[in-house]
Amino acid sequence: MGDPKKLKKKYSTPVHPWNKTEIDKNKILRKEYGLKNRRELLIFDSFLKKYKDIAKKLIADETVQGLREKKQMMDKLQKLGLISHGAELDGVLSLEVKDVLERRLQSVVFRKGLARTIGQSRQFITHRHIVVGDKEITAPSYIISVEEENKLGFKGKSSLFDEDHPERSNPAEEIKKEAEAVKPKKEDKEKTETKEVKETKDKKEDKKEEEKTPTTEDKKEEDKKPAEVPK
Repeated sequence: MGDPKKLKKKYSTPVHPWNKTEIDKNKILRKEYGLKNRRELLIFDSFLKKYKDIAKKLIADETVQGLREKKQMMDKLQKLGLISHGAELDGVLSLEVKDVLERRLQSVVFRKGLARTIGQSRQFITHRHIVVGDKEITAPSYIISVEEENKLGFKGKSSLFDEDHPERSNPAEEIKKEAEAVKPKKEDKEKTETKEVKETKDKKEDKKEEEKTPTTEDKKEEDKKPAEVPK
């Protein structure tokens, strides 16, 4: 039994920590999913590695115990929404860290539109605004199951429970509504276009008539011309 003051690490560090490609890749993931530090990413990487190692062992295990363990593992991953129903062990081996990060509470709150940004999503969770059913969860890295996802929402006592709260408004949707309000109606637009076409047509006809009708100066010039003397 270990010392209770020294908790066991939930993650393992990579063999080559100074791999530039991995460092750049991890930076992008941290920014995309709003992770606080590298340790959070390593925890999910170790979580995924654990199930991949189990899947590799169970592929060749055809015993009753092996089949039972396989079913238990597949049921758990399906419950967490990491694999689809009826998937095989190959589906577990093809999983990536991004698939696990998508199931974090922080990511799900943002994807459901309860927060404007991934950072705001983390803030709502840590400030005790989010509940899953009757449970108040303050851990952004909580892996939410498919069943719990339908019970996700704001706490009843929270100020964010009100849909008219300014932090819940979506700027993109508001801009779209304003643009639609300013935009003229289709019928008015068609009437305006018809009127413009008609005016242009009338102007062209008037111009043609002016060209055909002789002016006063033309008449004077004709009068000045000498009359033709018959031979």
